[in-house]
Amino acid sequence: MDLVNRLVRKNILNLTPYSSARDEYSGEGGILLDANENPFNTGVNRYPDPLQQKLKLKLSQIKQVSAENIFLGNGSDEPIDLLIRAFCEPGVDNIVCIKPTYGMYKVCADINRVDFREVLLTTRLQIDKGALLKASDNQSKLLFLCSPNNPTSNSFNRDDILFAISNFQGLVVLDEAYIDFSGENSLLPLLASYPNLVILQTLSKAWGMAGIRLGMAFASGGIVRVLNRIKYPYNLNSLTQQFALERLSKKKDKENWVRMILDQRVELYAKLSAKELVIDILPSDANFLMVRFANAKQVFRYLMEKKIIIRDRSSVPLCEGCLRFTIGTAEENEALLKALDGFRA
Repeated sequence: MDLVNRLVRKNILNLTPYSSARDEYSGEGGILLDANENPFNTGVNRYPDPLQQKLKLKLSQIKQVSAENIFLGNGSDEPIDLLIRAFCEPGVDNIVCIKPTYGMYKVCADINRVDFREVLLTTRLQIDKGALLKASDNQSKLLFLCSPNNPTSNSFNRDDILFAISNFQGLVVLDEAYIDFSGENSLLPLLASYPNLVILQTLSKAWGMAGIRLGMAFASGGIVRVLNRIKYPYNLNSLTQQFALERLSKKKDKENWVRMILDQRVELYAKLSAKELVIDILPSDANFLMVRFANAKQVFRYLMEKKIIIRDRSSVPLCEGCLRFTIGTAEENEALLKALDGFRA
């Protein structure tokens, strides 16, 4: 808690959080006359559990992390925003981040009027450890790292990540949204060893639940308690919690999907590499490929006309000329390859 007390904004530390009816009673059954709900059963007439206790228990079993170290949000974007609001004083503190990476870190910083310091990756798309630390000062409260990184698709060297965690004086937020597709292991087992580490994961990718918007933050109990103090009381609705519980009991589906995506990634990489219009493909530890073309924007427009929707990343630093292809089903990937065969510059 000493670390949390040192870093957290003083008004957040002294905040009296809102207390909902379900914070005061979390038992099963009983006559519920406390929350001004409609008493007639529709399946969703009652407010959801504000702390998602059943869902956290299930996730703690899967992730081998104590439920007290889990914060659940509306996608990973909610804990990203809450971390900035809790630990960064607007106009005073700053955030350090790699570049290029996931764009919402900067968007949330800008919304909260927090200085955002970007440090370019090396030409090998790895962390520049010295530059990261040089960009930080006594007012640097958060460092954002995404590994495997979006959009560069690669994992960062584990020793470099641990160096950053050990030497940065604020919280290090490690976004592992694509960890299920990586040859590298998650840093979750090391969470207890690094009190300044926050790990983000998601159910949107490998688990196939992007539509329910459920993100996970794993951190020390002190950090989780701070996030719970400032989140909206019922940030995850009942339908989201119930659907996630049902899908999390089908772990074999997730494992099969990941295996098929990885197989398709290998096959798509090989077939795209053989095409003359492809210059190169960045090594991928994610569920997408970054493919460099000599005429990327033309290819992008051509595929859009064919109703094949991809992302144009050709203007992103270190990704010049690259288009991002999410790994689809075998049939979708074959349709992509066939369409590319018909492209004429």
